[in-house]
Amino acid sequence: MTDLSAFRAAVAARAAAGLPAPAGLADSVGLVAPAGLADSVGLVTPAGLAAPAGLAALAREAGVRTAVLLEGPSDLAAVEALAGRLGRELAAEGVCAVAMGGAMSAGPFAALLGPSGLGLRLTGLCDEHEQGFYRRGFDRAGAFGDEFFVCAADLEEEFIRALGVPRIEQVLAAAGDLPAWRTFARQPAQRDRSPQQRLRRFLGTRKGRKIRYGRLLAEALDPDRLPPPLHALFHHL
Repeated sequence: MTDLSAFRAAVAARAAAGLPAPAGLADSVGLVAPAGLADSVGLVTPAGLAAPAGLAALAREAGVRTAVLLEGPSDLAAVEALAGRLGRELAAEGVCAVAMGGAMSAGPFAALLGPSGLGLRLTGLCDEHEQGFYRRGFDRAGAFGDEFFVCAADLEEEFIRALGVPRIEQVLAAAGDLPAWRTFARQPAQRDRSPQQRLRRFLGTRKGRKIRYGRLLAEALDPDRLPPPLHALFHHL
């Protein structure tokens, strides 16, 4: 199995620092590439600066051809779990899913990974109200023909709609969170909300819960009845 952790770490470090990369980034992750590698594969940033040869070398070693830009770690957990549910080995297919730490980072990540950077094919998944960040980021990176897919309103709502409250309560019970969910749902502040709205809020009330249930709810999905944006994403990959 291909290990993409070093590539993801290097991408996150450079995107967080902005373009161009901080001096020594390639050395910091132990990446050494032949002189001129960046030029040989046409890696040029919007500012005309060669992309780090070490990062390019790592992408080549891992066979990465497509980058899936995801808003956060809960989305990454869901996509990786669903890939397993569908029998897909994304790394072997040349696909690397990346958690950006928020949709506002779509611009730097697209610039680094897309046509203006490493030259990877771009795609992604985002919340409905964040799609503008993706569209602008893709366009500025020159990825005009690359598609991303939009959840209504977010991935948690897509899961709730696809699975339904009773099935999600089964998942909560298996994970030991059913008592906490029932206590939360009885709170006065939740009385005027629908069960679906309560569930969506519950999933975001504790640190780490969205990541955990990103994986668990993805694993609970019927592969033949995926939420539309997830179906479209995996069909596109």
